[in-house]
Amino acid sequence: MHAWEAVQKTLNRIEENIGEEISVEELAAEAALSVFYYQRLFTRLVKKPVREYIKLRRLARACAALRDKDSRILDVALDYGFGSHETFTRAFKSAYGIPPERYRKDPVPLMNFDKPDLLLNYVMADEGVPLISDGLVLEINRKTLAEPIFFVGVQGEFPFTKGKMMGEETGLDGGGAIWDRFFRVKDTLPLIPGGRKLGVSYHGGAPDGYTSYFAGGEAEQPSDISWTLPARAYVVCGFEMEDFEREMDAAMGKAMKYTRLWLRNRGLIADGFFPEIYYDNSPAYMELWIPYKKRAL
Repeated sequence: MHAWEAVQKTLNRIEENIGEEISVEELAAEAALSVFYYQRLFTRLVKKPVREYIKLRRLARACAALRDKDSRILDVALDYGFGSHETFTRAFKSAYGIPPERYRKDPVPLMNFDKPDLLLNYVMADEGVPLISDGLVLEINRKTLAEPIFFVGVQGEFPFTKGKMMGEETGLDGGGAIWDRFFRVKDTLPLIPGGRKLGVSYHGGAPDGYTSYFAGGEAEQPSDISWTLPARAYVVCGFEMEDFEREMDAAMGKAMKYTRLWLRNRGLIADGFFPEIYYDNSPAYMELWIPYKKRAL
């Protein structure tokens, strides 16, 4: 068994017993490693210490439970391994910047730390060959766009940690908030009926520590607030999932990380922006279109 497979077994065990008491000693035994080496290897592969990872996964699962207003916040806290209302509130506020009571009243988009699939760091699929990861189906192809595609929508800025992909940090989801703004006004915009939707983080006028983000729908021509997908060559990572609403953020994070690794293994690098494209007629399928260039030697 490879070392990453041993750690993956413990990630699965954590997820299956998320509300139970989980000791590091039990996890190390599951991985057939010493406690010292298990913790060291876990932090290296998952990018978080074991205990912090367990806490963040409990919070991620608790967020979904909080949207059920029939359950008490104390019951949610206890169900997901927090010893008291106070402990849960303190951890929730530290991760997301708001208390759980406020989130329940106004469930704003949040970023969660997702369960990783370590397989994606070690397996390279060829172009056009599907790869399955925890029920997610990924496929990468190269595509040349002959004509630009125009999108009309809304734009904004939000804090951005360089080097972090979706699913690797917690807090308020600035991109999700911009999407909410788009859906509130989309019926007033000159969009192509049934056209594609696009979200993209890009180099705009955002100050240091922030990124510019655009969310919009396909249009015949650019407008006051628009974004153009340029005619050029792209690496397109298409992926589909069983439950779009529940799995989209985790799927997006996995696809981004895998595509970055796939490019690096071919001597390529993403060139400036990372657009997400959604299709109205297939809500469980979406694509990342990554413009690329040769990596400097």
